[in-house]
Amino acid sequence: MNDSSWGAPPRPEHWGPSDQGPSQEVPSAGAAYDAYDAPSRTHRSPAVPDAGRDAVDREQRDRGAARVSGPLFREETPQEPMPSSVPPSTPQQPQRPAQPEKKRAGRDLRAAIGVGVGLGAVILASLFVVKAVFVGVIAVAVVVGLWELTSRLDERKGIKAPLVPLAVGGAAMVVAGYARGAEGAWVAMALTSLAVLVWRMTEKPEGYLKDVTAGVFAAFYVPFLATFVAMMLTADDGPWRVFVFLLLTVVSDTGAYAIGWRFGKTKLAPRISPGKTREGLLGAVTFAMAAGAVCMHFLIDDGQWWQGLLLGLAVAASATLGDLGESMIKRDLGIKDMGTLLPGHGGIMDRLDSLLPTAPVVWLLLVAFVGS
Repeated sequence: MNDSSWGAPPRPEHWGPSDQGPSQEVPSAGAAYDAYDAPSRTHRSPAVPDAGRDAVDREQRDRGAARVSGPLFREETPQEPMPSSVPPSTPQQPQRPAQPEKKRAGRDLRAAIGVGVGLGAVILASLFVVKAVFVGVIAVAVVVGLWELTSRLDERKGIKAPLVPLAVGGAAMVVAGYARGAEGAWVAMALTSLAVLVWRMTEKPEGYLKDVTAGVFAAFYVPFLATFVAMMLTADDGPWRVFVFLLLTVVSDTGAYAIGWRFGKTKLAPRISPGKTREGLLGAVTFAMAAGAVCMHFLIDDGQWWQGLLLGLAVAASATLGDLGESMIKRDLGIKDMGTLLPGHGGIMDRLDSLLPTAPVVWLLLVAFVGS
């Protein structure tokens, strides 16, 4: 075969001005040359001597013995066109919009309700039968709460707040508040703090400051605040005052949960407690104020409905702050619950979080409204 049978173009020295075209240089033929891409190639091919070009032409002819090649043919095999009956691509089916997931409670509601009803029965029975028994219930709750708090501090932070002086002093604080009022509570608080300082001296000095600081904080946070519940009990209508205090706190938490779970969208404090919403807070205030007006009018001697509105507002605010404070502690410790003693609730401290800071608020407002 000769060069013309492979479609090889004439050599550059035989081209005339009319063959070259306007301002466009035609590259030399080769196995990798694609005639379809020729218009886009404008760079100058390197000069190849005649002897070398003859060798290149022979090599190209040897390689193309079994296939047609050259500047007029594409080297790749053209694909057969698809039949018109087969669509080139199957259109994607439109996706159905994702159904929003139903909101679920974060705890076992059956267990939580069962435990709540059981605790309520014990509290009400002791509250309206014998006052001293209810004081014992408060003392037991204080000791268990201190045990949970100090255990989590030791496990998560290595802080060893002395439990023995805290437990003894905490129980004594509750009894002193019931027997001697606010004066007895303050004296017991001071003695408990002193006992914590002395008890910790029996161990090595490393970590002394953080241990006693945590101990004094625990003494104030759990037993001292709980003492105000015992002081409410000393009034003539003491059982009803404690009942109103417990009821309004529970109603506030329930209103916040119900409204927040159903309508909550705007976060209240996302860095502390992402589950709490402003809508939930509004529900807590509404429910607590309505319950407060009813309770003050019917259950508290000489109480007025407008006083109940103020009382409910204060309970909703203090209960929410107490819940946020407990959440702050648990986030710092890296835990979800303080304990596992109460199925569906967590630990004792997880139930006392909103009650503890609310107790002094209710005690103070009731004394201001109707006396002690």
